[in-house]
Amino acid sequence: MSAKPLILLVEDNREVRLAARFVLEDLGLAVEEVENPVQALTFLEQRQPSLILLDMNFELDSTSGQEGLRFLRQQQQLGNTIPVVAMTAWSHTELVVQAMQLGAADFLEKPWKNQRFEQVIRHQLQLSELSNKNQALQHALAGEKSTVLWQSNAMQQLMEQLEIMAPTDANILLTGENGVGKSLIAQWIHQHSTRAMQPFISVNMATIPDQLFESELFGHTKGAFTDAKSDRAGRFKLANLGTLFLDEIGTLPINQQSKLLRVLESREYEAVGSSKTEIADVRLISATNAKLEQQIAKAEFRQDLFYRINTFTIEIPPLRSRPEDIELLARHFIKSHGNRYGKSECSLTPMAIAQLKQYDWPGNTRELSHLLERAVLLSRTGEISTEQLQLSASSSLSLSSSATAPLPLITLEQAEQQLITQALANTSGNKQQAAELLGITKQALYRRLEKYGHN
Repeated sequence: MSAKPLILLVEDNREVRLAARFVLEDLGLAVEEVENPVQALTFLEQRQPSLILLDMNFELDSTSGQEGLRFLRQQQQLGNTIPVVAMTAWSHTELVVQAMQLGAADFLEKPWKNQRFEQVIRHQLQLSELSNKNQALQHALAGEKSTVLWQSNAMQQLMEQLEIMAPTDANILLTGENGVGKSLIAQWIHQHSTRAMQPFISVNMATIPDQLFESELFGHTKGAFTDAKSDRAGRFKLANLGTLFLDEIGTLPINQQSKLLRVLESREYEAVGSSKTEIADVRLISATNAKLEQQIAKAEFRQDLFYRINTFTIEIPPLRSRPEDIELLARHFIKSHGNRYGKSECSLTPMAIAQLKQYDWPGNTRELSHLLERAVLLSRTGEISTEQLQLSASSSLSLSSSATAPLPLITLEQAEQQLITQALANTSGNKQQAAELLGITKQALYRRLEKYGHN
């Protein structure tokens, strides 16, 4: 069970602390109390809360907020990124501005209304969790910036295009078969954009029920509908200043498309149940495996929305069309899954690599990743062989699915020569491995090489 988020309450009034604790504990949060900023600094040397609730006025001066501002200034100098919500019964515009300039995330005026109090706490915790996830993503992607995951001409040309597009705020539509890595490319674009240090929010449009579309994207207020028990920030708000990735956008119902179009055109929206207009400052990346032009012709997708989301369209080629990338991607996935499961020593045998290159990958990079995750789990020695890959069943299915396709009319000897040439190419000329791949002995392979005049 995950630990409850911890709130540090810095407040010298015992009754205020008690009132705040009741509300916070009702929200399922853990609370620690200190009476002044000095005690708060001592506490922060030992523990890291998820959020700080800071009274701005203590014994030094009961109305100016200088003690609270001093604490905020110290946190800023220390580089502390814990969100701070400032509280005071003596609020005025100048104090609010100063507090915000020194890093306060929000401001509460005492006595507060519980609904407003809960809204601020929930929102800041949500943003904090999101920030932590994005920092983890930044570190992961930054560590992979220098890692080459493709060497095929098709992907090198595609990445050259993306290097030009990524720093802009242009909307990008990623197309291609299921599993080609559209989400990975979307994350790469965000990481190389001017918004890289801001949130990256991903939404699978195919999983959003029609009746919850507006709530999911734009948020809702408490009581807006039957199950709206509290305010909820939508994906546009969570992605503010960052990147919003709408995966499977081709599944968006036609009756909801106008609502998305309005936001993209005006950059404005309202949460469900609210009359307050919010500004959408996001960079949009969309993805689909559908042919949107065909959906437009069938009146299933709005043409004006299509033009809004595809300032640039990038088609990601399937894995079978770029076999040069298979080994690089395989090693990347093995390292990733190995680190995840504590098996960082895992590696592929030459025969396993050759088998991966032979397969046509109908599920593309997603299938490759899942297969290698299973192989990592099955590996006991750290060496991943064809046995752990368990590709034989998949390979036979792949072959059987194409059995009815017309084959070139060549002689059996010509077919045998082609198979031998392919096996040697896939094993980098290693005759023992090529023989195993062909299911014959090394001696039988040598006889055939001699028969066909190969050295």
